[in-house]
Amino acid sequence: MLALCLSAFAGVTASATPDPIAQFEREVKPLLEQRCFECHGPDKQKGGIRLDQKASMLGTGDSEQPVVVPGQSAASLLVKRLLSTDPDEAMPPKGKRLEPDQIASVKLWIDLGAHWPDSKVAAAEDPSAPVAPLKTMAITATDRAFWSFQPPHKSNRPADTWCRQPLDRLVLSRLHEKGLTPSVEASRATFIRRLTFDITGLPPTPEEVDAFTGDHDPSAYDRLTDRLLASPRFGERLASMWLPLARFGEDQAHQVGDDTKFFYPNAHLYRAWVIDAFNRDLPYDRFLKLQLAADRLPDAPKSDLAALGFLGLGPKYYDRGRLEVMADEWEDRVDTVCRTMLGLTVACARCHDHKFDPISTTDYYALAGIFASTRMVNRLPDGGVEKDVKASQMNPGTLHVVEDGDVHDLNVFIRGNVTRKGPLAPRSFLTVLSPENSPAFHEGSGRAELAQAIAGRDNPLAARVIVNRVWGLFFGQPLVATPSNFGHSGTAPINQELLDDLAVRFMDEGWSIKKLVREIALSATYRQSSALDAAKAARDPGNEALWRMNRRRLTVEQWRDAVLEVSGELHEELDAKSAELDDPNDTQRSVYSHVSRLKLSDLLMQFDYPDANVHAEKRSVTTTPMQKLFLLNSPFMQKRATALAARLQQIEGSDEDKIIAAYRLLYSREPDATERGLALAFLQKSTTGEMPRWERYTQLLLASNEMLYVD
Repeated sequence: MLALCLSAFAGVTASATPDPIAQFEREVKPLLEQRCFECHGPDKQKGGIRLDQKASMLGTGDSEQPVVVPGQSAASLLVKRLLSTDPDEAMPPKGKRLEPDQIASVKLWIDLGAHWPDSKVAAAEDPSAPVAPLKTMAITATDRAFWSFQPPHKSNRPADTWCRQPLDRLVLSRLHEKGLTPSVEASRATFIRRLTFDITGLPPTPEEVDAFTGDHDPSAYDRLTDRLLASPRFGERLASMWLPLARFGEDQAHQVGDDTKFFYPNAHLYRAWVIDAFNRDLPYDRFLKLQLAADRLPDAPKSDLAALGFLGLGPKYYDRGRLEVMADEWEDRVDTVCRTMLGLTVACARCHDHKFDPISTTDYYALAGIFASTRMVNRLPDGGVEKDVKASQMNPGTLHVVEDGDVHDLNVFIRGNVTRKGPLAPRSFLTVLSPENSPAFHEGSGRAELAQAIAGRDNPLAARVIVNRVWGLFFGQPLVATPSNFGHSGTAPINQELLDDLAVRFMDEGWSIKKLVREIALSATYRQSSALDAAKAARDPGNEALWRMNRRRLTVEQWRDAVLEVSGELHEELDAKSAELDDPNDTQRSVYSHVSRLKLSDLLMQFDYPDANVHAEKRSVTTTPMQKLFLLNSPFMQKRATALAARLQQIEGSDEDKIIAAYRLLYSREPDATERGLALAFLQKSTTGEMPRWERYTQLLLASNEMLYVD
């Protein structure tokens, strides 16, 4: 049985690789400029090391070790000096050392190949020198013709007897183009387990499985889908997708002593709003507008002000009065809004025109000016503002939101240097997505106008981006493999006709997430078996044409909640406050866990929950020894095994009856003869060690491969 458990983790590790250019521009380049150029820049090169030019970084300086070895951070002198504890070697010197997450960013940049898109990194410049006029990036017809900047169009492909929903026509057409045919339907037991996990994040009960498999009415699939969509668990499941996009966090990455004035003790109020919005099927265009400008929309009720947590829960950096620090915060807002809602890496244009997309530096500062005109506040229930209070003393109804501040346009900062101011960039939307000669924003900060531009039907991206994210949630792979980068450096859609047709009909049907999910769930495409066909796999190894369903590993939230559900311990309190997930006694749903930017929960971190400091477009999927050890040794798993064993012992009948009940609870199926025989043989052995035999058995079942995956 132990071998069965350990084999559950066999497989190839697959991880989400960040865009190396964007990672350099966002995380590494600012560090080099702010922390290294003083001693290793154009004016001074201590140790013969110069870090403002790629050519010199690839050299050795005064030592015999290369400063940077692309692809090998461990062999790079730069990383060794960053990690060194020797005061004579450590860089930067004492008092200026980099934080662990910053060093990790440098290591990742090197391991990704040390990409340096602009070898002419900004040298130290004389702030008093005259500023040369900026060369305006001309947006051409060719720029506007790129697929994601063009309006999506509906398809008129004919239907086929296999098709159950409109999307099936486009999947089937692609299958035929590749000489493929769909797979057979999954069994009803497999389907209900798949759909229940996908819509609610939880497994079905044995009673629900029996009712569905025994219902031969053709409308059984429709009624199952509608029942699951009506569950309040749906909002919790969709919130688990949205919150990492919004880089949801309840504290900050840095804390000095017990200073918690930048923390967010009531962040759960934004999370509750997101869950409720999905449950009431708030139209997605309205969902976006409220998160950007609920306070600026005259028809927005007071209950929707919590939506402003999307901006109000953003990172705050120490020494916020300094312009260069505020510029970093504005970049976070631009990056999060644009990658989440538009699928564009606009923040790459902070220091220079975007290297791949028709997004100018002026475009960047036009957006940054909106957030420079916005301030973050802790808004009391009576409308007042709570200032300088420790997190533990904050009013429980206080919202962490934004409001308009000192409204003004920003100058373009030449090469991102706040002391080198270029011409003003009037607050406005991206040029490539706007009609020619569009007026600048003038209503307050411009957030309401930005919300309308992003969520307006004329924007070709918003609907495509969310449809792609929801598709990935249900099929395990999105149609655009880079869900937050629909630009030139992103991946082209594997079926643009399908993506566009879904996007247009999504808008036509009121931007309804539930209607989109319903069509996916009731499609013949989604109903397929996940069984492998060697001949089809040879033609389409990545299953891009969707000739079968993808077998998927559960997210950490789905898996943990399922373990608690089958052990009979899951505590379901809608809109709960945050709990500490590392406490083995915490049995609340995982979406309600405390999410820290300072130190992420060990459990979340072990099972690939993303870093809450930045927008996360998708989850990594790793297989590590620490995951195995957690499943075998953690107090959390031992407590669940004990509870599950006790639940099974309450079932009348023989050990074999209890084994069958366990499989039905955990896997929505009955064990075969071999599985029953192995289990009985194991349970009949004498107990050795501290754990009773039944508890050891239930722990192995909970840690199994089948518990971690859905077909």
